[in-house]
Parts: sequence; C-alpha cells; structure tokens
Amino acid sequence: MAIRFAAARGVILLGFALLSCSAQEAAPSGRLQGAPVAKSPLPDGLPDALSPEDQLDASSLDDFQDVPSPVGLTDEQPPDDLQDVPSAGGHQDDPPAGGAQGAPPPGGHPESETSKVTVFDVTDYDAVADAKTDNVEAFMRTWIAACHWRGPSKVVIPEGKFLVGQTVFQGPCNSPDPIVVETRGTILAQPDLSEYPSPEWFMFEDINQLVIKGGGTFDGQGAFAWKYNDCHQNANCLVLPTNLKFHKVNNSVVQDITSLNSKSFHFFVTNSYNFTAFNLTITAPGNSPNTDGMHLSRCHTVNLSNFTIKTGDDCLSVGQGNTNVNITGMYCGPGHGLSVGSLGKYPNEDDVKGIIWRNCTLNGTTNGARIKTWPGSPPSQASSIVYQDIVMNDVKNPIIIDQKYGAHLAKPSRVKISDVVFKNLIGTTISKVPVTLSCSELVPCDGIQMTDINLDYNGPPNFQHSLPFSSLCKGAKVSYSGKQNPPPCP
Repeated sequence: MAIRFAAARGVILLGFALLSCSAQEAAPSGRLQGAPVAKSPLPDGLPDALSPEDQLDASSLDDFQDVPSPVGLTDEQPPDDLQDVPSAGGHQDDPPAGGAQGAPPPGGHPESETSKVTVFDVTDYDAVADAKTDNVEAFMRTWIAACHWRGPSKVVIPEGKFLVGQTVFQGPCNSPDPIVVETRGTILAQPDLSEYPSPEWFMFEDINQLVIKGGGTFDGQGAFAWKYNDCHQNANCLVLPTNLKFHKVNNSVVQDITSLNSKSFHFFVTNSYNFTAFNLTITAPGNSPNTDGMHLSRCHTVNLSNFTIKTGDDCLSVGQGNTNVNITGMYCGPGHGLSVGSLGKYPNEDDVKGIIWRNCTLNGTTNGARIKTWPGSPPSQASSIVYQDIVMNDVKNPIIIDQKYGAHLAKPSRVKISDVVFKNLIGTTISKVPVTLSCSELVPCDGIQMTDINLDYNGPPNFQHSLPFSSLCKGAKVSYSGKQNPPPCP
C-alpha cells in the first residue's frame, strides 16, 4: 500500500508494506483507504461524484459585500460480503462469533480490561508532539490500522501539539461498529501552502459511522495564509485549504472539538447523510477572509446544535442540494450571519428544501437571517425555510433576501424562493432599513411570512431621525402577522 502526501518539494510517495496476508490497493488520487468493504449507499438524489461546488463553494469566496436535537448513530450494518482481509496491524483470522476480535494488532491495545474497544494511539505509530515534526505518515498508519481492525476501534490523538500536513482518513472500514477519532491535543496545520495540492487540510471520506470527539483543537494556522487570499478581486484566485472536510460521511457525529484559524472554511460537509454536530467552537478573526464556520453542500438529514462561532465570513452557510437540515442554538459574531446560499452560481445545482434555524443569537454581525442567490443563474428552487426565535444584537442587515448576490448583472436570478418564514426575530440593528427582500423579477418570491418582528434602531445617533425606519421589498409576496418593527413594506 502507498501513502501520497504533499511536501514543499512536490508530491512525495512513501511506500510501506502492511503487515497482513494480502496487500490492499492504494486509493484513487493517492488517498488511503481501509479494507474493501462494500460502501454504504447514499440516499436517492445524493450524487456519488464531487460537483464543482462540492470541491469548494467558490461563491462564498465572493462574500465581501456590506449587504448577507441531534440524531444519534444508526445501527445500519454493512453488507455481508466483507472480504477476508486481515487488519493492518497483523490480525489474520476472521473475528470469532459474538464479536470478539482476538489479540490486538501491533500498535493497538485494549481501552480497558473490560472494554471491547481497541485503541490506536498516534504516538504508538511514531507521532511526535513537538509542534515541528510533520506527523502525516504516523497519522496515516494509525488510521489504516484502526480502519482495518474488525472490532470496535478508536484513534487517539493525545495531549500535546502535533504538526500535520494534508491528511486524508478514508474508508470504508471493516468494523460494523462506529470508528472513533478522539482528539485530546492540538493538531497544527502545516503553514506552507505548497503542502496542499488540493484545498483541504484534514479530510474524512467514504466512512459510515464516524465519531469525532475529545475536546481537542484543529489549528489551521491561517494567519500565515490569509494575505494570499485575493478572491474578492480575482475570480481565478488560489482557494486556500479548509480545516476539516467531510465527503460521503454518513451516520456520523462530530462533537466537542475546536476549529481555530482555518485558512479558509472551518468545516465543509458534502454529499453526506445523517450528519450530526454539536458543541463545536469555531474561531478566527473578524477580518479573516472566507473563513465560513461550516458550509453544507448536497447533504440530507443534518442536525447541528450549540456552536460558538466567531469568524470572518458566514457563521453557517447552507449551499445547494441540502434537504432536511435542522440548526439550533448557534452563537454567531463576529461573522456574516446565518445564510442559505449562495445558490445558482453553477449549472445543474440541486434544490434546497427544509432548512430550519431556531434559537440562535447574532452579535454585531454583518447579516442576520440571509438567503442569497446569483443573478443570471440556472433554474433551481429553495423552499420551506424557517428562521425562528432569533436574537439580533446590533446586526447590520437582520433580515435579507438578496437575489443579486455577488455581481449585480442585468439578468435576473432563476432560483425560485418560496415558503419562507421569519418568526420572532427580535433585538437591535445599526441599519435604518433592517428588512430587505430583494427577489427576482423573473421568478418572484412566494409565501414569505413575517411574524412578530421587533427590531429597534441602535445605530449612529446622527441618523436617528434623518431616515425613516423601514422595510424594502421588491418582487416579494409577503404576509404579515403580529408585531412589525420596522413597519411592513407598503
């Protein structure tokens, strides 16, 4: 089996033999994969390949405008056609009946005398917590051993600071139980951009039942790279690496970790099903470019709760092809708000439906509840979107639908927005026009409901009486109920 990873001199190929009775094939594009278990299928409608938007939502790279109960793991079992491939650690027999997996492989050890979980600690595979040794090979070898193990397994990254270049943890894995990655220490990204042949730092791919936890930190060391980001003025800019990317990661949970100073997006989740994340801390300076807290693309059944997000772009952005997404308990600020979109930049985008935001707080953000689509877009739809019980503190644009996002071209957007509810949005704003519903003249917004909106002006005193406190609506069919402050559109 081979490991490929980037280095300053280019792409280096490291070969090593797995201690098993048959070698595994190297994954496409140089990525590592576990033993060849049949893949868990995605639900109907989720594609198998990455679209241009899934490679990175470049639409978020243009976001420099002044105007934008978790489910558990399932008990889904892999198919019965598991191939008889020994684990990377040298275990050569099928697991005995009842789930016992025999003696642990070299490098692995039981979690406790009574536990069935086998622990694979990166330091047992020669990782060094000195903040300067690149531990890519050690991390990869640890993952291979854990992923090949047929019983419950846990990858442990202990306390300390581990420098790591671009890393891919790829499945499918052998065990019918969830594979756990427990991060207790701090993982430091290589600051040198030549280490990244593609725009992600830490990648989880093609895994069913993954759990990431432990209270540790993924530090992207973005301050070294942000000066190279010129995407606000260069359409062909260098796209910087995402801290953590999840591609085709199903029935999985991410909890209790921190993403710090990502070079670009903090979390990017794409083509995944039944994905849950809670108790995450996401931090970068308010002026750090394109550091979206979490971006979703082409996912189905997502539950996100209790994030603390302080960053330089959208706190959360829900892109194309997402359905059945529930988001609750978010704290956002600084940042660009809670966004659906941007939508319509690429051809053949899938529809967005069933996006619910509840019980969130925004503090000093550029935008609050925002839906954004590109002008001149191909046709698609965004529907059944709810923003409810949202507190705004000095937010510039608390409620905004912007269908001329990114470039104010003459051609209207063809993304149809319908059935959107803004309910019980309260707090303060620094704008005299805190509600802007700027919809497409070609496909106007239908079914916009405004219920109990109460936003007080708290901007510069010299503007207190110079302009009316008002709403702006264009191409939007809106119904109102309850308190309306600012007043409804005429």
